[in-house]
Amino acid sequence: MRNERGGTSIPALAVLVLLGIVAAVGIFGNKTKHVTVDLTTLTASTTATTIATAPLDTQPFTGTGGLVVHPRSEAALFTAPDADAFGKIGPTQFGPTWLPVVEQTDGWVRVLLPSKPNRSTGWLQDEDLDRASSSYLIRVHTSSRTIELFDKNKSLGTWKAGVGAKKTPTPPGRTFLLGSIIDHKRSASPIVLPLGAHSPTLDTFGGGPGTVAIHGWPNPHVFGAAISAGCVRVPKTALADLQKVPLGTLVLIDSK
Repeated sequence: MRNERGGTSIPALAVLVLLGIVAAVGIFGNKTKHVTVDLTTLTASTTATTIATAPLDTQPFTGTGGLVVHPRSEAALFTAPDADAFGKIGPTQFGPTWLPVVEQTDGWVRVLLPSKPNRSTGWLQDEDLDRASSSYLIRVHTSSRTIELFDKNKSLGTWKAGVGAKKTPTPPGRTFLLGSIIDHKRSASPIVLPLGAHSPTLDTFGGGPGTVAIHGWPNPHVFGAAISAGCVRVPKTALADLQKVPLGTLVLIDSK
């Protein structure tokens, strides 16, 4: 589990370099009327919040086209285009906030969110958004206890991984790489990659909100075992490759 205390985020510039593109000013489709909302009345979507009114992902095991977006300032989240606002999302969270787009229409994009419940989504107006593309995909298989990394549909590696125990499972569905943290005070794994997913059975863990993460582990016996509190424990070689993946990259977790 991700403990939110401390840690150093990879600088935003480094993240954009990893993306291998230049983030463009966000105009995605035809210009539509801007909907103005009082952001002070809305709950921020973070790993520490729950927004019960957020619409849930209806295709939790489907891939995406790789489009990711970054709000340059705090932005309202809507239940549907031109519908009610239910929350807001900020430009930083473990570094710059990059969110995968799962649906889009003129003037609007639907993104996965880091707040509870799992599989939360929201619609953003495409104004004031930067856009980029990630060609990477991370797959986690909880039955075979493996993790796979792909780039442009080409496999870059498959590794045995430690996944959640029966009472503290790794949550299934599609989520995303939310952050990349380096904290040398963490003896078990100085590198932690928080995801936009949460333990379905633990409200808190280690002082944090129970956010699921990918990280290393000093004891190799955990790789291939259902042993964690929900996080995905991976070997050093896997973590080195996964750390290069840009924020916002889709992570598909299934029971295969």
